[in-house]
Amino acid sequence: AAGKRKRGALPPGKGKRARNDPGAAETAPAGAPQEYSIPPPVSQGKWKNKERVLIFSSRGINFRTRHLMQDLRTLMPHSKADTKMDRKDQLFVINEVCEMKNCNKCIFFEAKKKQDLYMWLSNTPQGPSAKFLVQNVHTLAELKMTGNCLRGSRPLLSFDPIFDKEPHYALLKELFIQIFSTPQYHPKSQPFVDHVFTFSVTDERIWFRNYQIIEEDASLVEIGPRFVLNLIKIFQGSFGGPTLYENPHYQSPNTHRRLIRLSVAAKFREKQHVKEVQKMKKKGTKVLVKEDPTEVVFETPAEEKPVEIQLVKPESKARVKDKKKPRKIQRKKQKKLFRTEA
Repeated sequence: AAGKRKRGALPPGKGKRARNDPGAAETAPAGAPQEYSIPPPVSQGKWKNKERVLIFSSRGINFRTRHLMQDLRTLMPHSKADTKMDRKDQLFVINEVCEMKNCNKCIFFEAKKKQDLYMWLSNTPQGPSAKFLVQNVHTLAELKMTGNCLRGSRPLLSFDPIFDKEPHYALLKELFIQIFSTPQYHPKSQPFVDHVFTFSVTDERIWFRNYQIIEEDASLVEIGPRFVLNLIKIFQGSFGGPTLYENPHYQSPNTHRRLIRLSVAAKFREKQHVKEVQKMKKKGTKVLVKEDPTEVVFETPAEEKPVEIQLVKPESKARVKDKKKPRKIQRKKQKKLFRTEA
């Protein structure tokens, strides 16, 4: 009986030969197939960039903000979720929450007055951090786009050329890169690149769009979500600290709504003033126009008739009696007599 061999052991006289050994092809027999070295798959690489992003919100957000937050979590496999934060808590508490969740980046949605939405992007706990006003939010379910990218795939980040010209935009670009880019070899990510995050600057605002790459010639189709970020301030610390930049073009939602109300009130006051002026014109005395002496040039005087005074009373007209009336009375009398006799 043949003796038992250990697992992985080779018979004597035969040793392992590396696939990349140049002598392997020479010593192999002529009829044997040639062997090629295959690199390991991308998913088996080493995960070095341990970026983790905490995405959560305060209490009081509406359904659209909740769906937007869920869409960002879906697009970013390196993100984590947490329960809603109470409004009474201070913002620097978020640094402790990120430390407990083992996250070094944070996206925090802050709702005010149940209609205004603010977004904080922060590098915890050292900083910097930026505060934005979120406008024109459209979620994945609301857009109903035709694109459909792979869940957990890595995105390309496309930036407007103005991000390299202004210093505050350059700082925001680095913050966007560290937050929205999926780390390579992340366990929850896929080794594919099939969609693009675009950040473009128009009208002093940052427009975020998400496109899918559908063909090899880089033709794009929008997937969503989409929103507009209006920069308010950039702080040196995380959720506070000295102000590095303040947007001079920013207008708060309260000021915007107040200006709209004032414009409507001004239009109403103008209409009322016009009505009062019209009433005053109607009540005012009319200006008499001086008589023009040339108006009576072509008037011809009418012939004056002599006045006749009637001294004699006019004769009265003869009344014509109704001849049929006596006959009617006679017939009525005959009818009465006939009834009494009956």
